[in-house]
Amino acid sequence: MLGCDGGSGMRVRYKLTLVTGLLECLCFAGVVFGWASLVFVLKTDGYFSDLCVTVTEGNGTEITDCSAQDEQFSLIFTVASFMNNFLTLPNGFLFDHFGTMATRFLGIFLYTTGTLLVALSSKALSLLFFPALSCIAVGGILFLLTNIQVGNLFDTHRSTIITLYNGAFDSSSTVFLIIKVLYEKGISLRSSFLFLSAFDVIHLLRTLFLMPKSYIPYPVPENYRYGVSCGKSNSYSVEENEAKQELKNMSDKPEQDGESEPLKSDDPEPTEKDSSFRSCVISWFFLWHLIWLSVMQLRHYLFIGTLNPMLNRLAKQDPVTVSQYTNAFAFTQLSGILCAPWNGLLMDRHKGKALKPGETEKEADLRSSILSLFLTSLQCLLFSICATIPFLPLQYITFVLQVLNRSFLYGGNAAFISIAFPAQHFGKLYGLVMSLSAVVSLLQYPCLALVKVLGGDPFYVNVSLTILTLLAFVHPLNIFLHCRRLASQRESTQSVCAGSSNREASL
Repeated sequence: MLGCDGGSGMRVRYKLTLVTGLLECLCFAGVVFGWASLVFVLKTDGYFSDLCVTVTEGNGTEITDCSAQDEQFSLIFTVASFMNNFLTLPNGFLFDHFGTMATRFLGIFLYTTGTLLVALSSKALSLLFFPALSCIAVGGILFLLTNIQVGNLFDTHRSTIITLYNGAFDSSSTVFLIIKVLYEKGISLRSSFLFLSAFDVIHLLRTLFLMPKSYIPYPVPENYRYGVSCGKSNSYSVEENEAKQELKNMSDKPEQDGESEPLKSDDPEPTEKDSSFRSCVISWFFLWHLIWLSVMQLRHYLFIGTLNPMLNRLAKQDPVTVSQYTNAFAFTQLSGILCAPWNGLLMDRHKGKALKPGETEKEADLRSSILSLFLTSLQCLLFSICATIPFLPLQYITFVLQVLNRSFLYGGNAAFISIAFPAQHFGKLYGLVMSLSAVVSLLQYPCLALVKVLGGDPFYVNVSLTILTLLAFVHPLNIFLHCRRLASQRESTQSVCAGSSNREASL
């Protein structure tokens, strides 16, 4: 069968895994971030319409105030986005300890439950959207988590594939736009979500035939096989494989004088002792990476959660204009899959080039990540500035910057964790950083309350968040200084060795 007939068969299987994983992330994983499109449909169907009240203005004109309805929709997204990230920690432990198959089974169950709950919802059962959207969000992030490892199959393009998958995750928010367009053509919300539920059969087949039972090691061992059709899967233990690789690297290194001391730095993995999960968590790398992700993610979540009321305010409650800008936002999300690989190419640009004398592959990877992290921070700053300016046509540029930044943010997050920390802790560290950033993202609800106190004008909140995003620039600066220290220490060591050699030669 395919994948069991030698190296060429496995190469075909690798490519099938890559392509089907990309389609899975593109069509299912991050659909919740197209929430603004779905809100438009839900409002039309009258979800939470009982919260709208008639208000008489000072001139005697009666208007319908639906701010409480908007607040309820924002709360649904706040809860779902929090669950999407916070539950990544236990899911990361599940992935590291029980492997891909068990994790994907959980993801399929949650995703099916969420889509069926939406199909069963109605105006009278609007509250079903709280568990439904959360289940879809968590199931989707599990699809992404288990697919990120596919980058390990393609060594020289590893970061590019990881960022490509994250870009597909971002672009999947367009699915809710498609549902909105189909709704306007007469296809009900229930039919669309029953259709999404039926696709879970495809996820199940892919889990059995195109994914490993445990996980894909890095680097991939020779003759590595996976999938149930191969009989006994050659799914090596990541810890065992890394131990073998470390022994190989040590045996390949020439003996040194023994006078040079081991480097003490921010590097979370300099020695076997320091490669524990705890040492990774308490490193400066992890702390600043967490801050880098959290401040930018909070900015994005608040923007998405308040997009519909913001457009209503700037468009003076014109539903045609709001629909036009909502569609424009959703269409720009589709370009996430085109933006994300550029970030991966930035991080993989050193692959195939000779390392500097004494430089390790990991150090080269870290050095190449500096530009990516800096550009991501700069994009978020520009996006936040544009989102702060209350000028409706400018929001087209905001939409473009937002999808570009989201693509770089989540792709860079996964790629950096895979570069800076041991592979056996990837699931746990990825889950922990997402969970802690989810706690920070809960600040969006007090921000929404503050906007309400300010009469619905988010200007001062947006200015505060723009200033907060400046913290993100510390992370690339920290890595730059770390790499420069390592380079200086290498040069000093080489100078000492060269001096010793010259003295020995003169003697």
